[in-house]
This record gives sequence, structure tokens and C-alpha cells, in this order.
Amino acid sequence: MKKLKNPLIGILDWYIIKKFLGTYVFMIVLIMSISVVFDINEKIDKFMTNNAPLKDIIFDYYINFIPYYANLFSPLFVFIAVIFFTSKLANNSEIIAMLSNGISFRRLLKPYMISAAVIAIFAFVFGGYIIPKANKIRIDFDEKYISTKGKKTGDREIQFKLSDSTVVYFGSFDLKTKKGYDFSIDRFDSLKLVSRLTAKSVQYHSNYDWEIEDYRIREFNGLIETITKGEKIDTVMQIVPDDFVIAKTDQQMMTTPELGHYIETQSKRGIGNIQAFDIELHSRYASVFSAFILTLIGASLSARKVKGGGMGVNIGLGLVLSMAYILFMTVSSSFAVRGTMSPFVAAWIPNIFFAGIALYLYCKAPN
Repeated sequence: MKKLKNPLIGILDWYIIKKFLGTYVFMIVLIMSISVVFDINEKIDKFMTNNAPLKDIIFDYYINFIPYYANLFSPLFVFIAVIFFTSKLANNSEIIAMLSNGISFRRLLKPYMISAAVIAIFAFVFGGYIIPKANKIRIDFDEKYISTKGKKTGDREIQFKLSDSTVVYFGSFDLKTKKGYDFSIDRFDSLKLVSRLTAKSVQYHSNYDWEIEDYRIREFNGLIETITKGEKIDTVMQIVPDDFVIAKTDQQMMTTPELGHYIETQSKRGIGNIQAFDIELHSRYASVFSAFILTLIGASLSARKVKGGGMGVNIGLGLVLSMAYILFMTVSSSFAVRGTMSPFVAAWIPNIFFAGIALYLYCKAPN
């Protein structure tokens, strides 16, 4: 049987892949362990004050805390892992030996990109389909025992399209009682108002069943106006309170398909405060490419052997660049939430900027 001269993944590739993924996992375990210790130290008083059960602290909060933040800062772990083990290879002259044996730097990047692809796929699947379900448990625990700042209680001045011809308005809505006040429904026919219902309050029951209280209906037929009044009337509206009373953490509890459907539905209804959902959706896709970009930067930056404590210099530069990347994402997201920047641009501009840095460092890398 003839032996393959150029296997798809060679011994050297497996060596680098194991180094890369092993260091990546080690970084996650190390940094998340430290993060949990600091988080416990910060929240121990609240756990004790609110009588949080130890079982819930461990299995509802921290078991879900770790994967969420590990995935959130995955680009940082990728970057540090690449710089750490590549600097070590360079200081041991292993990179020099590889290049001296005719392996180009471009070919050397192959196992790096394979490893980045593995990390990107896992991050996308976990971040888009598994972690959102875990986030619901973590956030429920947080609202119950730690903080109520993010908990939904209600909203004011809510207006949206129930259909192409129907506009609904709530002066205010109390999520706890599921009751709205200063309620109105306007129905149109080709931009012409044909009826208007106003009510003192409206109560949500279940399965899209709403009860309107102390209502008044005005119907318009040319110059003729008909007024109907009543104390209570039941109606069906294809909407539930969670559709228009939005909390800051709602997007974290939605899978990627749910996010896409929610954004499409809310956009049709004309609900405007969905920028955070748009950013979350685009960020999940952008994070896939960030793994490749930051891997290329890390490998190009640390492949050259530097005299006088080069590993420390490379790790320091890596930390600065990774912090700059996270800061860039945070700032651009803030602009998008305020409506001064497109969510798509906010999610992708850090990747575009750092892709330019990656290309520059790649051209300067040793060959």
C-alpha cells in the first residue's frame, strides 16, 4: 500500500493543534476559576442576606455563569492562548526549525486556522443554541437573589403595529399584574382612520385573550360617527406582554433562530427598542470570524524570536490588543444602542479594523 507523502493533517499540524487547543482550554479553566473566586467574594453578602440555597448557587448560577462568560470572552482566550504557546515555540527555536526545513509561514498557519475553526464552531453552536437556555436559569437566579435592576416591571408610552391596518397604544403597562392603562386601538383603511377604541385599562389573561375595561368605540363612515360604550369586552390580540415589555437581558435568553424571528416580527410591528437584539444577532456571527482574525494576529505577532524576554513582551502586547478589541466592541455597541450606528456596522467594524492589523502583521511575519 502506497504511503501518502502529504497527508491532509500531518504530525506537525497535530502537534500545533494540540498545543493550541490545550492552551486555550487551560486559559479558560485558569481565568474562569479566578473569575468565580472573585465573583463569590463580591456576592457572598447578597447570597447570605437573601438566603440563597447552596444548591441553587452552584447549579443554577455558577454552572451557567462559567459557560456564558467563557463564550463571551472566547476571543480573548483565543488570542492569549495563541500568543502564549507560539511565543514559547519561538523562544525554543521551534519556529525557526520549522521555517528552516522549507515550511512557509503561510503553511505553518494551517493548523492554527483548523484550531480556530474548531473553536469558532463550538462557540457559535454553544452561544447560539445552548447557552441562551442556561442564561434563563442564571438570570432568574440573579433577579431573585442578587439584583432586581434588570428585572422587567413594566413600561410606558408603548405603541406598535398589531397588523398593517391596526395600531395599538398603552399609556403604561404593569408586567406584574399584566394590566395596561390608557389603552387604545386605531384601525385604518388605506391610511384613513375607520375606528378608534379607547379604554381605561386592559387585562391580559392567557392564549392571546385580553379583557378591555371601561371602553369607548368611535366608528367613522364618511361624515357619520357612531359611538359605542361599555364596561367590559373580551378580544383576541396576537401579542403577549413579553413582546413589548423588553428587559436588557432578554436577548441573552434567545437562541439564534429565535432572535432572528423576534427581530423580524418586532420590526414589522414598528417596535423601535430592539437595537440590543440586532447587535446580539450580528455579534454571534461576527465572533465566528474574530477567532480567525485574532489567531492570525497572535501567530504573526509572536512567531518571531525576540531577545531579552520576548515571551513577556509578546504576552503584554497580546493583552493590550485583546483589551483594545473588547473595548472597541463595547464602544461600537453603545453607539448602536443609542441609534447613532447601525447594529450590523457596530458588530463588524472591530473585525474589519483588526483584520487590517492582522494583514499588516502577517506581511511582517518571518518566512
